[in-house]
Amino acid sequence: MASKQSKTLFVDEKLDALEKDGLYRSLKTVSVNGPLATVNGRQVIHLCSNDYLGLSQDKRVVQAAASALRQVSQCSSRLIAGNDPAIMKLEGILAKHRRTESALVYPTGYAANLGAVTALADKNTTIFSDELNHASIIDACRLSGARIEVFKHNDIVHLEGLVSKAAGRKIVITEGVFSMDGDSACIGDICRIAEKHDALTMVDDAHGDFIFGPKFAGIPAKFGVKVDVHVSSMSKGLGCFGGYVATSARIRELLVNTSRQFIYTSALPDHLCAAAEAAVPVAKKGGLQKRLFENIKHFSTQLKKQGFTLGNSSSQIIPVMIGDEKKTVAFSNELLKEGVFAQAVRYPTVKKGSARLRVSLTAIHEKKHIDTAIIAFEKAGRKTGII
Repeated sequence: MASKQSKTLFVDEKLDALEKDGLYRSLKTVSVNGPLATVNGRQVIHLCSNDYLGLSQDKRVVQAAASALRQVSQCSSRLIAGNDPAIMKLEGILAKHRRTESALVYPTGYAANLGAVTALADKNTTIFSDELNHASIIDACRLSGARIEVFKHNDIVHLEGLVSKAAGRKIVITEGVFSMDGDSACIGDICRIAEKHDALTMVDDAHGDFIFGPKFAGIPAKFGVKVDVHVSSMSKGLGCFGGYVATSARIRELLVNTSRQFIYTSALPDHLCAAAEAAVPVAKKGGLQKRLFENIKHFSTQLKKQGFTLGNSSSQIIPVMIGDEKKTVAFSNELLKEGVFAQAVRYPTVKKGSARLRVSLTAIHEKKHIDTAIIAFEKAGRKTGII
């Protein structure tokens, strides 16, 4: 008879292996206050937030959520008793924003990716997925049962070669702005290839939504292309919570009827819908994006001058490339001592040997915060031998 210790021996072995390889993770206690955060009891400059426009702390958005707070949750799925009018109203706003016939709200962006892909793809489908796509897309593709063809990052020649050989239903999936590299998809070429080979296009635009394009409608709008399925998050540029799919009315109906991640989960609480509704017009004004891109330019220019390698980012996501996992963790820890919070990103989030600090700037960082962070990067970089 096996002992209790032998049953869980694999747990210790896995954790020990992670620690040995510099891949062990632990939770920090973080309390956010504007562009600052208290991390493990110490106030520092916060460079990890996806709240790119600072709208999660905007008084108008917070007040809208508070005013609508008559219950914590509908405590039901939408097909039973959870379909509050606030959700339907928000979906209309999001569809107009993405220039689509309709939209469908999910509890999270992760669920939206899983829900869309698994409803649209099956064993008779081939999915073509960029190698740097987010984990939620990877998981969705695997869960769908479809055949999966991974194309090299933004490699249009490789993609077309794969698509041209495939038979049956086809879906090409990419991110708009890639979450760990900060660069944009070659969306125009991707749409051209998909159209040529009768493939559906799906773009996860979580990090481009409300940041890029005419009326800040995202990466497809920026490059003037139409895609079949838009997936996004409301917890990034919009500073709220939840995810959504914007698409045709018929595809929305298919999701309502077959998407398990929509059917078998509780609806997004109505007060969070009210917050998102209030955030949209604030985001659409454009002043916050202007300030954000000024911060990006200043920070990136100065770090390059110091000798850091920043990858090919064209967005608010700035990867400070290091490579070695243990060295990256040491650099992140040294930065924290210098008063800057920027997390190390390692395998499996990125490939082994391509660890980096993922810096994400926001519109609410003032110049003094950016300048202080730049000085801290130089000090920590020299102490750890990065520069």
